[in-house]
Amino acid sequence: LSSLIEPPVRLSPLHLFSSHCHVETFLLCLYLHSLKAFSSITMIKCAQGVLYLSVLVTFAACNAPPVPLDDILIEKTSVPEQCVRAVKVGDFVRYHYIGTFPDGNKFDSSYDRGSTYNVFVGKKQLIEGMDKALVGMCINERRLVKIPPQLAYGKQGYGDIIPPDSILHFDVLLLDVWNPEDGVQINTYHTPSVCSRKVEVSDYVRYHYNGTLLDGTLFDSSHTRMRTYDTYVGIGWLIAGMDQGLLGMCVGERRIITMPPSLGYGENGDGSDIPGQASLVFDVVLLDLHNPRDGITVTNQVVPESCTRKTVSGDYVRYHYNGSLLDGTFFDSSYSRNRTYDTYVGRGYVIAGMDEGLIGVCIGERRTITIPPHLGYGEEGTGTKIPGSAVLVFDVHIIDFHNPTDNTEITVTFKPDECDRQTKKGDFVKYHYNASLMDGTSIDSTYNYGKTYNIVLGANQVVPGMEDGLMDMCVGERRHLVIPPHLGYGERGVTGEVPGSAVLVFDIELVEMEEGLPEGYMFIWNDEVSPDLFSEMDKNSDKEVEPSEFTDYIMRQVTEGKGRLAPGFDPYRIIDNMFSNQDRNGDGKITEAEFKLKADEAAAHDEL
Repeated sequence: LSSLIEPPVRLSPLHLFSSHCHVETFLLCLYLHSLKAFSSITMIKCAQGVLYLSVLVTFAACNAPPVPLDDILIEKTSVPEQCVRAVKVGDFVRYHYIGTFPDGNKFDSSYDRGSTYNVFVGKKQLIEGMDKALVGMCINERRLVKIPPQLAYGKQGYGDIIPPDSILHFDVLLLDVWNPEDGVQINTYHTPSVCSRKVEVSDYVRYHYNGTLLDGTLFDSSHTRMRTYDTYVGIGWLIAGMDQGLLGMCVGERRIITMPPSLGYGENGDGSDIPGQASLVFDVVLLDLHNPRDGITVTNQVVPESCTRKTVSGDYVRYHYNGSLLDGTFFDSSYSRNRTYDTYVGRGYVIAGMDEGLIGVCIGERRTITIPPHLGYGEEGTGTKIPGSAVLVFDVHIIDFHNPTDNTEITVTFKPDECDRQTKKGDFVKYHYNASLMDGTSIDSTYNYGKTYNIVLGANQVVPGMEDGLMDMCVGERRHLVIPPHLGYGERGVTGEVPGSAVLVFDIELVEMEEGLPEGYMFIWNDEVSPDLFSEMDKNSDKEVEPSEFTDYIMRQVTEGKGRLAPGFDPYRIIDNMFSNQDRNGDGKITEAEFKLKADEAAAHDEL
């Protein structure tokens, strides 16, 4: 084109086509030239005419008054990533706005008043242009809206604020939308794998929540207070929308509950953080639920195949447990202390729910006991680990139990065909044993040492329950003994070996026995007693028996088989006791006047 047109001032194509008014004329000239209808000179003149015309048109366009708008213009200045709901005719909206004239001068702002503008859309409660502009908006969307006068305040304007025939610009931010037909909307985004129970009317629940407005503004949170919100459901203790939204929830479930103001705080809000006519959004996680009519729930996890006895009221029980809240939050464990919890059942020593849950269990049984708060720690909780009104879950393992009235339980597992005599009090016995707790935990075994355990029956050398178990036994006989703690090692047990209040289990075998002396005797004569007994002891004939003379004489009688000391004791200690009993005045020697046989004594033990 530049080779055909050489005006004094070179124009760029942008200048040439700066006004669309003469484009068709120039295109016509080009077309005629292509048909060779014009000579080159004619073509140049045509181009010059077009240039002149373009200058005139451009001048006129730049100085013409603005062309009036026929309809609103909408510029979306900010659009949220998600739009779950768009404004429709008939919806109620809450929005902020700044109103300006085209020159930028502000004539109104909801921000200046500190409150949103709240209104129904499409019901002629707004200027027509705004009614149209709000339709289709999403929460947190921002629009710049230009409204012509005929869709705003027209030729009348609005008092001293808006002149007649004014074009209005509105910077609008939508914060809330709802419809009078709306109900509670529930979006469950996490459901536990197991849901044995759902919230019903009159249930008492404990839950955490974050409460926001529809635009995401946080107004409250139980998490910030670090305590759950605890309430009855469906009896009017909550706003209507929450009452509805909690129904059907499982413990551990998470859901978003959205409600219109009619089911929330209505036209007036809560007077502080929740404005009037605000939709509310609650992000809820249910931690606990129960009903005041609930009793305990027992679920058996492991029941032993053999159960010869079950707990009854008044029994003393040793058990392990893990304690948690209904949502799985751990609060206590006997395992962490490495010792059982020991208590009477049915006597109020433990919370009522545990008292009930421990009745009817077998040794070795494992069960889960779920306890409502009115049978647990009530509305107050423990003040630390267990919150008020909390449902408790105990996983229990029964280690052993007994009753204070129990005696040693003896079961003969083997008895020899021949049994000439049975053990009695005073006998010296040798036996093997394996000792364990009721849950099978090994305590001790004589087999590990390769030797028997040797005692004198009735001499308090073993626990009373073992004394009972060894009585009337034959050599070679085997027995299974169950010994309650009051006949065993009692409440204290044996440090590092036997827990306190533990029931003991012994498997015993009698290997050997030696007949004891009659009760009250530590020495007896096998033959007739010498009438010159004192003289025989007094070797030096000084009319006094020294300790050495007394000891030598008794030991000689035992060696020669003329007398017998009580088996199972240190012979020299027995003889020392015998001497002391004869030495009436304690001067270290026995005179003939002091010396007496047992037959001459009213009540003697170690004497002759």
